[in-house]
Amino acid sequence: MKKLLLIVLITFLPLSSNAESNLDKILSAGVLKVGTTGDWDPMTMKDPATNKYKGFDIDVMNELAKDMGVKVEFVPAEWKTIVSGITSARYDISTSVTKTPKRAEVAGFTDTYYKYGTVPLVLKKNLKKFSTWDSLNSSNVTIATTLGTSQEEKAKEFFPKSKLNSIEAPARDFQEVLAGRADGNITSSTEANKLVIKYPQLAIVPDGEKNPAFLAMMVPKGDDKWNNYINGWIKKKKSSGFFTKLLDKYNLKSL
Repeated sequence: MKKLLLIVLITFLPLSSNAESNLDKILSAGVLKVGTTGDWDPMTMKDPATNKYKGFDIDVMNELAKDMGVKVEFVPAEWKTIVSGITSARYDISTSVTKTPKRAEVAGFTDTYYKYGTVPLVLKKNLKKFSTWDSLNSSNVTIATTLGTSQEEKAKEFFPKSKLNSIEAPARDFQEVLAGRADGNITSSTEANKLVIKYPQLAIVPDGEKNPAFLAMMVPKGDDKWNNYINGWIKKKKSSGFFTKLLDKYNLKSL
């Protein structure tokens, strides 16, 4: 069945595809190299005790490698360098990232398979003070962001009056809020819903989600053969109900 799936997907690839495509290299080497940050609950999380990864995206990549008949190798990445990991060929594909024009300048994107909104997080005790997005847009407010994330870019748009403080991994922006060094941060609704359970002192600002964003895997720009293969795989997995089951497993709801 695995070989049949592989043959069917490759059959529909353009004949003009580059012979040196990542697809050929992966099948020849028998290894799929995946860049991942391991700090985005529930998409990709690294257990420091075992150095193993788990999460929605990890399940996706394990399934992809299984269907390709190859082994998967997860390559540690950081948000500030996750794009350069693709452009420098440190890995063949990344776990999901938000599609942004800046990233698209140098990296390719697969078709999307998940959509989320953006929300601010503040300390629960400060909810009366920061009850709206606009209340966080002030010169006496500090907004924390994680260096290299799409939220870092969006914070400049949402909070032009605020002081923006970019935190470098492995530290995270929400940790600055917990420590009282920042008034708030913005993150995906997916992560926010997990964080407020893990850290009850945090709360989502009850002013609605903004900036609907699309998640996709990053691949080398211009490698149409590899990108088309992944897109064909995503389409088949959507039809089979694979992604629906994963959403249920991680209690996620795509917008």
